[in-house]
Amino acid sequence: MRAALPEREIHQALSPAAVDRNAVSRFDAGAPLGRIGSLEVRLARSLDEISAAQEVRYRVFYEELGANSAELDTTERRDADRFDLICDHLLVFDTALPGPCHRQIVGTYRLLSQEAANQAGGFYSDDEFELKKLIARHPGQRFLELGRSCVLPQYRSKRTIEVLWQGIWAYINQHNVGVMTGCASFQGVVPAAHAEALSFLAQNCRTTSDWDIRAVARRYCSMDLMPPEAVSMKSALAAMPPLIKGYLRVGARIGDGCVIDHQFGTVDVFIVMPVKEIAARYVTYYGGEGQRYAA
Repeated sequence: MRAALPEREIHQALSPAAVDRNAVSRFDAGAPLGRIGSLEVRLARSLDEISAAQEVRYRVFYEELGANSAELDTTERRDADRFDLICDHLLVFDTALPGPCHRQIVGTYRLLSQEAANQAGGFYSDDEFELKKLIARHPGQRFLELGRSCVLPQYRSKRTIEVLWQGIWAYINQHNVGVMTGCASFQGVVPAAHAEALSFLAQNCRTTSDWDIRAVARRYCSMDLMPPEAVSMKSALAAMPPLIKGYLRVGARIGDGCVIDHQFGTVDVFIVMPVKEIAARYVTYYGGEGQRYAA
């Protein structure tokens, strides 16, 4: 569930007085994590940059994709919730644009570490999937939740995706992350509208037993909606959102069941990516470039 705080509470929470010293030092230390041409990726360095990322999210999720803004004070036109305070915000900048850095943000990912989630009482995804059970089965692994991924329409290109993955790869190496997880979404709230794509995921892309995770019982919707003989891999992949296809290419697997998110108007599936199982060709590709920024 992508529950949002009232805007007044967000203003209070993001005020300098409310930010701990560790957060401030983290902002100050935000060095580049990747670069392709004029696109640069790094963590947010300031509260202004977090606010600007929230504005980008609002433009994509609410204005473009039609998320329900009933829980937001839309006067500020920002997508914000309580997790923004404890997450690292991975940002893509087009350095060729005029103006201050926070006005050059064209894409964003939100990164929630296991340590921060423990302090906050859990991960964002806990309301949709049984993540706590998965973590309990792997006590030696450090989990990282990826979320709130969005890129402005004019920057939705292979180059932007690649620079984001440069940043993610450098980040997981810096922080010794063992497992990446998070929700990924189909637009709309009717799973049957995505029957072929969801069925393909359920039949061909499920997690192995040791990494299995299930949607919470009260929100569980079946993904296996068509018989295997009726599912075409070609048309199923063509119907999938680019983000999900990108995760699959890297080597991600999919949890059991999907969840309807009525606020964001999406059908969510759960992504599991143990770092050691990421396809070798992507480790070579992103690792070679990302190691430049991973120290």
